[in-house]
Amino acid sequence: MKAPVIVGLVLLILIGAGSSVYVVTEAEQAIITQFGKPVGDVKYAGLHFKIPVIQDVHRFEKRIMKWDSAPNQIPTKDKRFIWVDTTARWRIKDPLLFYKSVATERGAQSRLDDIIDSVVRDAVSGRLLAELVRGSDYEKPRGLQDEKEVFEFEGEVVEESELIGREEILDDLLEKARASTPEYGIELLDVQIKRINYVEQVLERVYERMVNERNQVAAEYRSEGEGEKAEILGKMERELKEIRSGAYRTALEIRGKADAEAASIYAGTYNEDKDFYSFLRTLESYKKVIGENGRLVIGTDSDFYRYLKEIN
Repeated sequence: MKAPVIVGLVLLILIGAGSSVYVVTEAEQAIITQFGKPVGDVKYAGLHFKIPVIQDVHRFEKRIMKWDSAPNQIPTKDKRFIWVDTTARWRIKDPLLFYKSVATERGAQSRLDDIIDSVVRDAVSGRLLAELVRGSDYEKPRGLQDEKEVFEFEGEVVEESELIGREEILDDLLEKARASTPEYGIELLDVQIKRINYVEQVLERVYERMVNERNQVAAEYRSEGEGEKAEILGKMERELKEIRSGAYRTALEIRGKADAEAASIYAGTYNEDKDFYSFLRTLESYKKVIGENGRLVIGTDSDFYRYLKEIN
């Protein structure tokens, strides 16, 4: 009878020792509760002990976690309805306070839904659509830099210089959301607008504006292209005139040299045999003056008729 009792006691001791030891990994942080109430300090990575049966270990994520909202339809300050999809990054900073206030990550996500959605709705509805979709470093496309944009809200004109960028809106949004999370043991690290989708009515106006802007930019490029084309054609025309002028000058020089050479040859021939040269020139004139069906009426005493008389 003693041996089974001893074995049972040993087993109980081993089970109790095993259930009193627990390990917290580097990605975790833990608290101990006794009858549902937290006791002791927060436990971090390492080997720890607890009282079996009456104490429980509650583990919480130590790493950064993601929060995503469902897309919400929100009107902007200038009454443009848009779908806003938001995301955030957060972590558990105070596990004891976290456990007392929201207990679980699911409870924290639900609380963040209320906090962030409310802040995002206020931020979007308090700003113009142009401020939500533009960055702080926004620059107008080429061709539109001299065009002054006018924004109107409830009859009041808002100057373009008075607008802020999306980054400033997000910084303000994060600051306001952070103010409500410490009481739940949560540290909110970042909030970003993941995507903005326009409702159909706004989408048509946005596309129309984009088309107009692109058309203006295209018109500027076309104008620059036409100017460069005119400059190139003008240069080509000038060069062509210079080439033609040079060619004409060269042709005149060549023709002048040829005429001078021909005249020199004629003169030399004339000096060698004046009668034969005169005879050839007269025959050439006969050929030019008397056509195939032409008639020439001259007197017999004409010098032009001299060689014909000699033939007779």
